[in-house]
Amino acid sequence: MDIYEVREKTLLFLESNRMAPQGTGAYKYSAAVTSPTLYASCYAAMTKSLYNDIQMLSLEDKTQWAAYINSFQDKDGLFRDLVIYNQGWYKGDPLDCGRPHLTCHAIVALTALEAAAAKPIAFIGEYTEPNHLLRWLRDRDWGERVAWTGNEIMNIGMLLQYSRDFHRNEKAGQCMKLILEWLSENHVNPETGMWGSMDPSNPMNRSQAVMAAYHWWPLFLYDGYPIPYMERAIDTVLETQNPNGGFGCGAHNPVEPYKSSACEDIDSIDPLARFMQKTAYRREDIKVALEKSIDWVLKNRMPDGGFVFLLDREFEYGHPQLFGQKNRGAMFPTWFRTLSLAILGKALPETPVGKYMWNFIRCPGYQFW
Repeated sequence: MDIYEVREKTLLFLESNRMAPQGTGAYKYSAAVTSPTLYASCYAAMTKSLYNDIQMLSLEDKTQWAAYINSFQDKDGLFRDLVIYNQGWYKGDPLDCGRPHLTCHAIVALTALEAAAAKPIAFIGEYTEPNHLLRWLRDRDWGERVAWTGNEIMNIGMLLQYSRDFHRNEKAGQCMKLILEWLSENHVNPETGMWGSMDPSNPMNRSQAVMAAYHWWPLFLYDGYPIPYMERAIDTVLETQNPNGGFGCGAHNPVEPYKSSACEDIDSIDPLARFMQKTAYRREDIKVALEKSIDWVLKNRMPDGGFVFLLDREFEYGHPQLFGQKNRGAMFPTWFRTLSLAILGKALPETPVGKYMWNFIRCPGYQFW
């Protein structure tokens, strides 16, 4: 495997989805769709940043791309993609997959472009009131839908961290600390390092618990806050590796459960790689598991240079304009699986993926190191 060849073909895939006549920063999701979407633009920016390619753009191009992304920002500070919103995907603006989720991608993409959200994120105002925030945390689903709760809390946490660091919102910073303190003391099992009430001896429950926790650990790590029961968490995450070398057992693919999704894979790869930097506990086991996963991640790379969310399956990311054909690249999995490779490279510098000097940025969320 030549990581420089992977880089070249991935960047060509991104370019194949660029819709230049519609403006700098306009990208579509895959060859199967027709409209540019903000998600696709963000995935392009984040992937190009990892590969040190966005840095090659002129200042004018970066400024125009950032302006394109900021043109989607609403008065409350959240970002809205009208192509998707007009067809009802954001009905009710759910915290796990609505405008807050899109906004978390937009702020990372803007940071990659050396820019920031044009307006303060006023939406998080009620989450900067401690009593409201504590009630909200208590009211989350800590049972069967704990993985959805994972997305909700990550999205609010990222927006609080961003508001604190980029818009100098002190109340946001205080409430971010409150979230980390609360998560350290509530619903976390000292025997597994996981949150929620599902039985972790069941492989599917275990995977769901890890998928939930993946969304909270970056909040801890970005702020340098201690991970609760890290060693037990390592034990649990290692148990999610499947015979193909990926992680999980069918959360998105029950028919062929060991053909794991881009989400299942990174949800275990990311914490193992990061915890490896924090403790010597089971370091060799982690190293073996991560090395095994490299080949699996690369098996999800297609001849067109992009990656798939699920091998041998089409996948629609919640909307027809976010559709990926069977064994054809799409923008979301291309970014997420490239991020997996970058994280693996940082954890395993002696491997082929570790020979590349991946670029990370200082922004809450997914892409800091």
